[in-house]
Amino acid sequence: MPGLIGAVEAGGTKFVLALARPDGTVIERARIDTRDGQTTLREMTAWFAATQARHGSIDAFGIASFGPIGIDPGQDDYGTFLTTVKPGWQGASFTQALASFDVPVNIDTDVNGAALGEALAGAGRGRRVVAYTTVGTGIGSGIVKDGAVVTGLSHFETGHLRPPHDISRDPFPGSCIYHGDCCEGLASGTAIRARWGAELGEVADPQAIALIGSYLGHLAATLAAFHMPEVLIFGGGVMKTPGLLDALREATRESLAGYLDYYDRDLSEIVVPPQLGDDAGITGAISLGRQAMENIPS
Repeated sequence: MPGLIGAVEAGGTKFVLALARPDGTVIERARIDTRDGQTTLREMTAWFAATQARHGSIDAFGIASFGPIGIDPGQDDYGTFLTTVKPGWQGASFTQALASFDVPVNIDTDVNGAALGEALAGAGRGRRVVAYTTVGTGIGSGIVKDGAVVTGLSHFETGHLRPPHDISRDPFPGSCIYHGDCCEGLASGTAIRARWGAELGEVADPQAIALIGSYLGHLAATLAAFHMPEVLIFGGGVMKTPGLLDALREATRESLAGYLDYYDRDLSEIVVPPQLGDDAGITGAISLGRQAMENIPS
């Protein structure tokens, strides 16, 4: 009889924990606050130990986490938080915290986890290639092909692509500490608050929505050119702004300029919002755990 999956969506403000069956059914779920690494991982481990005692053995863990974190299982830093501005997290390790369970641990980024969740059970279900982008405090994208997350040396950093920046239209220099006016530096929630002193939905100016949509449209067009996804999902807090998704669709078509036939049409069924809402990350984490379980030698 197959065992159970321990799943973690590790966010900067909260951890969502779930004990699930391999078919994705959640048996028990909890939320804990994200504090320092030692405290939070200790609470996480204690919760899984208690749920395992109640429901049976955990055979694998899937973790979708904020970062930067090592996601290459062939490296010594796998599952370990790298240089981070979040106090008390550098050097904290999921693999060390969960070592007592002695089961496989499959770790990826929070964005990739949400991408996997949406690809398998949300807006990308039934599609071979799915792109998922979150636009919130930062900007990041995940690509899923044939049910697996696509990466290179590490996860993709689409938020740091450099879109065209017309200084006469938008004199804001950008908020990214590395690049200034990269996509994240111009269109993230952080950049929006730095530019206007308010959330995008609170800025009473349609041109503001069109501006942010133009930057995100360039990002979407880049994803289309590099990965040819059948669907591009845009989520995150900024994307809840009324009218922004439509502005993004229009800007995507303008940026591609008719070059790619698949995208040269009404994009309302191609550039779409997520379907799983706040459950995308934990759904993806369960899927990561299932993949780890499937790789256990019989």
